[in-house]
Amino acid sequence: MDDTSIDMREEEARFAPPTVGPFPRLPAAADPDEMMMVLAMRRDRILATLTLFAGIGLALATPFALKAGAEFFLPTTAALVIAIALVPILEWFERHRVPSALAALVCILLFLLAANIALAAIVVPAVEFFRKLPERIDRIQMNIAPLIDLYSSLERYLNRAVRHLASPGPVRTAQTTAVAPPSSILELAATSAPTAIVQVFFGILVIYFFLAGWTRLRRRTITSRSSFGGAMATARVIQHVVDDTAAYLGTITVINLALGLLVSGVLWTMGMPYPLMWGGIVALLNYVPYFGPIAAALLLGLGGLMTFRDIWAALFPAFLMIGCHLVEANAITPLIVGRRLTINPILILISISFWSWVWGTPGALLAVPLLIILQTVLGAVGKPDIAGFLFEHGAMAKGAPPKSGEVEESLAKSVDSHEPLT
Repeated sequence: MDDTSIDMREEEARFAPPTVGPFPRLPAAADPDEMMMVLAMRRDRILATLTLFAGIGLALATPFALKAGAEFFLPTTAALVIAIALVPILEWFERHRVPSALAALVCILLFLLAANIALAAIVVPAVEFFRKLPERIDRIQMNIAPLIDLYSSLERYLNRAVRHLASPGPVRTAQTTAVAPPSSILELAATSAPTAIVQVFFGILVIYFFLAGWTRLRRRTITSRSSFGGAMATARVIQHVVDDTAAYLGTITVINLALGLLVSGVLWTMGMPYPLMWGGIVALLNYVPYFGPIAAALLLGLGGLMTFRDIWAALFPAFLMIGCHLVEANAITPLIVGRRLTINPILILISISFWSWVWGTPGALLAVPLLIILQTVLGAVGKPDIAGFLFEHGAMAKGAPPKSGEVEESLAKSVDSHEPLT
């Protein structure tokens, strides 16, 4: 090998990108520009690592903070979601030259009127109906007696099989501990009512001041951008969040009301007491995807067992709810909502599970609107490239970037051989 080729290889190695290994090495030759490039890459790697760990810590701590501060975060979040949904009504009043403060007050009064009608149609009859539950235990047992006999026979068969298969040995009896009976309803209401009243009043104030200052807040947020492009992007994000959230809640509300009225009408023809209450329960629980209709069907089954003597007539309300929900979820909602608000079912399940764990039933009701807001914001400003942050430019990046054509060649080989990318 001649000296010329050796010199050329040394020159190429000197100016090659020093990116091998978890941290780039300093070049052998003390070139100031090259050393500055390597030091800058090391600094970027360290900052990326610190950012990654800080993000992980923040993500792990946020749910516990939200759960611990539920008395503040829950009414605030619910009020903001409701206020965003009421923005189109506010803008309609403002277009008709109604002052912002008066328009916000009218929006709140309309919302409170609808909420009071719903509570009066559900809570008052529900208390009266389920008060009769101890008196209807005999009828429920009579209706489900065939199921109990089947379960008892199956249990006896399994016990005999376990006794034949299991080895004899001493059996420890389970220790039972006495549990104190719960406090009375009056005592519970007396202790929890002040907190609930304060939270509701706080939420109403948040809704009012948000709506009253919505126009000024939006104008100030848009005009405070330093460039025209930034102002347009901010206006677009705000408008998309309002439109998507209001469209989802408005559409789902109309669908749920129609579903509740349909179920109420059928139950009224069957002679089931309090049909409007059952329709309200169906409409309210249908706001929670997947889990809400199941809970509504179980409650309707319990109500049917308390009302009718025939087992099939008692279970018909539950079957009716399941059938109506299948038609609504697979035909009506996709047709009306369309592709604009299509959400991945896995994300819906994760969101419902997360917010239910954090805030219970109110969190489950807020799960989908919060997911829509987050998805709309990320869709407008751009979703974070986590894989690129970790493996391409961030703390876990190793080696030089692939040469031109290597990615396409690897993808073609993977498709031809039906093997995953390596």
